[in-house]
Order: sequence, then C-alpha cells, then structure tokens
Amino acid sequence: MSQATLLQSPIEYLKGVGPLRADMLKKELNLYTFGDLLHHFPHRHIDKTQVSPIGQVSPEMDFVQVRGVLQGIDIIGEKRSRRMVTQLKDSTGQIELAWFQGINWVQKSIVEGQAYLVFGRVSFFNGRAQIVHPEIEPYVAATAGQKSLLEPVYPSTEKLKSRGLNGKQIGKLTQTLFQQIREQDVPENLPSHLLKDRMGRWEAYRQIHFPTSQEHYKNALSRLVFEELFIAQVRLNLIKIDRHKNSKGHKFEIVGDNFNTFYNNHLPFQLTGAQKRVIKEIRQDTARGFQMNRLLQGDVGSGKTMIALLSMLIAADNGFQSCLMAPTEILAQQHYASLSELLKEMPLEVALLTGSTKTAERRRILQGLMDDTIHFVVGTHAIIEEVVQFKNLGLAVIDEQHRFGVAQRAQLWKKSKVPPHVLVMTATPIPRTLAMTAFGDLDYSVMDELPPGRQPIKTVHRYETSRASVMDFVKTEITKGRQAYYVYPLIEESEKMSYEDLMQGYEQVKSFFPEPKYKISMVHGKQKNIEKETNMKRFVLGDTQILVGTTVIEVGVNVPNASVMVIESAEKFGLSQLHQLRGRVGRGSEQSYCILLSSVKASREAKNRLKIMCETNDGFVIAEKDLELRGPGDIDGTRQSGALNFRLANIINDRQALEEAKNEAYAICEKDPTLSAPENALTRAFLQSQKTKIGWGKIA
Repeated sequence: MSQATLLQSPIEYLKGVGPLRADMLKKELNLYTFGDLLHHFPHRHIDKTQVSPIGQVSPEMDFVQVRGVLQGIDIIGEKRSRRMVTQLKDSTGQIELAWFQGINWVQKSIVEGQAYLVFGRVSFFNGRAQIVHPEIEPYVAATAGQKSLLEPVYPSTEKLKSRGLNGKQIGKLTQTLFQQIREQDVPENLPSHLLKDRMGRWEAYRQIHFPTSQEHYKNALSRLVFEELFIAQVRLNLIKIDRHKNSKGHKFEIVGDNFNTFYNNHLPFQLTGAQKRVIKEIRQDTARGFQMNRLLQGDVGSGKTMIALLSMLIAADNGFQSCLMAPTEILAQQHYASLSELLKEMPLEVALLTGSTKTAERRRILQGLMDDTIHFVVGTHAIIEEVVQFKNLGLAVIDEQHRFGVAQRAQLWKKSKVPPHVLVMTATPIPRTLAMTAFGDLDYSVMDELPPGRQPIKTVHRYETSRASVMDFVKTEITKGRQAYYVYPLIEESEKMSYEDLMQGYEQVKSFFPEPKYKISMVHGKQKNIEKETNMKRFVLGDTQILVGTTVIEVGVNVPNASVMVIESAEKFGLSQLHQLRGRVGRGSEQSYCILLSSVKASREAKNRLKIMCETNDGFVIAEKDLELRGPGDIDGTRQSGALNFRLANIINDRQALEEAKNEAYAICEKDPTLSAPENALTRAFLQSQKTKIGWGKIA
C-alpha cells in the first residue's frame, strides 16, 4: 500500500479493530479511516503522578484521580432504574462510585478487595463524594515511580464502553496507529516561513496524542490550532478571489443627477461617518464590473435603510432598477412608506408588492417593472414569483437575510441575464471573530454609529416583586403621549403554555391599564396574519398605546413614539434576542427605556446576561459576549459552513491565532492568488487533497 493512501485505509485494517469494532466506531464516532482516528483527539490527559487522598476531595474540585481498594459491590433497583454502587477506600476516607449503564460489563471487569486507580468528575450527594461512570483500572505500583505519565483520555460513548472500547482502549488503538504510520504520511502543509517557530506537523500529532511533557503538548496544540485557522482562512480568500474574478456584474460607472439631487437637497439629516464609509465601499464595488455581494451589518437604528436608498439611486443613475425584499408585510410597508416619503420630491416611482396587493394594482406594477416606468419595488416573497419580470434589474437589497432561504434568494438572480448586485442587510450583529470565519468570503461593512439626535436607551433590571412600580412608570410615559411594548417569552417546548402565559400577562396588563382610558392591542403566533397585521398597524398608527406580544414584534416594527419596552421573564431570553427586542424603542429623539423583569430565582448565568444588557447598548459587544456564553454552534443565523467545524480551534479562546492566521492567509493569497509559487506548493497540495471533503457554498 502506498504511503500516500495509508491515512485513507479503512479503520478495520488497523490491528486490533476488525469488522465488528469498525462498525461500532463508524456508527458511534464517525471513525471510518486511519486519518479519522488520527484526528480523534484526546479531550484531556491524566497525569498519573497526581493522586488525591480521598479524604481531601472537596466540592471545589472538578475532575479527580484517587487510589484505593474496592469494598462491596451492590446492584440497586430493577430494569430501567438499575444502578451499581461500590465504595473506594484509602487510609483517609471513602468515595462512592456509581454506574447506571453498561453495568454487566463493568461488573465482570472489577473485583472486590483489589486496588484501583479511578478518574472522573466528582459530585456531592447529601454531603458525600461520588463519581458517576468513573474511568477505572487496576492500580499497578510500577507506574508510580515515573516522573510524568500524561495518559490521553479519548471521547467515547456508552455503547462503545459496553463493548470494551472506552477512552483507554481507543488510546491503545491510537498507539497502534502510530506504529503503522510514518512521518511521510503526515506531510507538512504550511509555507516554510510559518514553520520557523512552530513544531513540525508529524511531531505535533504525536505530542497532542502522547505528550512527553506539558510544554510539548502546549506547543503541539498551538501548532495544530493555527493550522486549522490558517487553512480555513486561505480557503475563504480563494473563494472570494474566485468570485471577484468570475462573477460578472453590471457596471455602475456614474454617480449622477438622482444621487446628487437627493444628497444635496433632500437628505433629512447629516450622514454619520460610518454611513459615508459604507456608501463609498458600495460605489467602488458596483463600478468594477463584478457582482457585488456585500453584507451590511448595522446595529438597530444605525440607518441601514438610508444606505439602501442611496445605493438604489446610484443604480437609477446608471439606468437600472432596484428591489428591496423584506421578510414580513409590515416591514415591507414600513420600508415603502419611508422611501416614498424621502423620494416625494424626486421623479422616481416606488411600488409596493406583497401578498395582499390588489389585482389591478399588481397588474399595474408588473407592467411598470417590465417597461421600466417603476424604478424601485419594495416587497416580500411576492417579488420572487415567476410572473414578476424586470426590464433591467441591477440591484437587489435583502433585509434581515437569515429569514430567507438560499433557494428564495437565488430566485432573484433569474430576474436578470447578468446577476444583480446584492446588498444583504442585517440588524443582528455578527461578532467580529465569527464574521472572520463564517462570512470571510463576503465583503462586509459594519455601521457602528447611531444617527444624530438618537439617545442611548436606558436599560434596567427589576425583579417581579417591583411590578407595580414598573407599571406606574409606564403610566407616566403614556401620560406624556408615548407608547409601550410588553413582551412575553415563547416557550418552544409548549405552544399551549406560551399562549396561557401570554393571555395571563395580557389580563394583568389590562388590570393595570383599564379601558377605555387605555387602549391595548395584542399579537402572537396563533393569530391569523390579517389579525396580526391589523393589531400591529393600530399600534404603528397610535390607535393603541400598549402592544402586548411574543417575540413576533422583534423584527422591523418602527414606532418612533414608543419609548418603553418591558420584557417579562427576561431571564428566559438569550442576549442577542434581548438586544433585538430592545431596539424596537429608542427610534425617536425622546429618551427611551428598556425594563427587564425577571424572577428572583433566576440562575446566575441569566442574571449575568441581564447585567451585560444594563451595561452596554453596543450590539457588537453583546454579540461577542453572547458568543462567549453560548459558543458558536448556538448563535442563530450562523452560516452552515465548514468554516466552523474545527476540531481543535475555538474562535473565542483562540482569537489571537485567528487574527494571525487571517493576516497571513490574506497576504499569501493577495500575492499569489493561485498558490502556484514554490513556497505555497505544500498548502496547495493539501487543499487539493481535501477538496472532496468540503462543500463550500456562496451566500446565494
């Protein structure tokens, strides 16, 4: 068998595996080849010299290693509630060991009265120390004399353990693997200048599995983390280069009368520095003759709609039409209303196309788009229907893009022989570290300034015991002529429970704000669309002073007169969602407030989230904190791409390595976009060998 294919060998060919074990390893851990086993890294190492006296085990400890003699093995309960319990005793005390699964197998492999070395997570039950499902092996005194024995502990599963493939057995298979493979099977993949102060690749794999010291392990981990991040960044850069090179786009060569007239005579406020910077980036993008694919992230209220309008005016100056697609009718109507108001002095026609557009008006719009008498169309999914044809679509603006599927966005491309430029807008701040990895192949702009005249929202945390004073405060705001939101959480597991909570809350609000003095409307997921839209509209028009609802109101309701947001059971919301909800107020020039009501019994983590909300209004700070608290896999709307499937790297803890990898990858790809220079041959060869394993998709 040639060396090049050794890592691709089926796992059953490894000594000690065989067909039955191979089948289990494939099903349970996705280990199909030698290479998969090489990349099945230990999640920790046990220093066999570190043994704690049982009497000193305390609740502050997480994992412990203890040594003692087994005393008494009991099987308690029957069938599903069966458990096996034994005591491990040394001269200082005793600790309970318990198993709930794989009992038969464990029972056969341990003997009462013998000495064992035990490792596991310690917990305390009624003041007594216990280890559930410990790793247990007979204690051999010979190992005690060695200075340092870092033994790897590999991830396994209960099913594998019951078949004799626990973390330790997987370690033995990995040792066998290292006896079968050689240095040439793990070729280098970094350019030589990046290897100067780094461990070689082969040595890094050996040391991460079986380190000869803590220092060696640290260096091996650092090397392999950097490699993962660097390779991911090179890939993203190459995708970006390819897109810029091959995606033909309309050329917006001029900035003409429409843009200049609006900018000089009708701009309602001075643009922020961030807005000016983004418009400049869009002008450069659209003038090059390649399709623009730009993600514009701006915090709630940062003026993204103005950017959309100015971009559409550039398109109009070059003889092209634009469309703006929003996820809901109410958001589309708001965009339409604000664009119509801004353009009322301009000779440009704006149309609104949604599911509820009347037949005669729909016919007029379809004709206008075909003969280019309608310059801008704002709408919902209705825009991507087949009957909608443009004479000359040059720009597509998509608001809150994570609400649209890839297939829906792709429908827009078919509206023009040459794909339109795409500007994707989101008010969900994407942490910088996540944007660098998940969205690195897109051009992206960030707007981090609020338009002049906006005041930061004051956020406070109150317990439910203070509900009466919170209601009194809302009353004083309504007396000033303002409006308020009351938001209740959606409990995903139980729609019925959410509905009951909401109805209870609605009655509670009504008891504090009796009709006819106060008018209240309500929105929730169980309502028919028409009822939901009507109730929202009543609030938007000021017919009702209070809007009670679930998170349905999260996206796009623009009511500058609303100055208070009360979030009930705030401990049940994630940080990003709280921030999105808070953004519904603070849209006018008056001081606005967000009141987070929570139970006194809220967990420490929840109280920490609420504290962060009270400390900052910056969506990007909040997004970074959210990433730290929840991890990248849980962030809503995160792009499903290989960029986040790291085995070792962690984009939160390894920010410094990510920054370095990004800069190095950019410099290499900028200088050598095909990686054909001799110094980049290893990286090129590695990427080609990985090609079949990666499904990279572009945003659209």
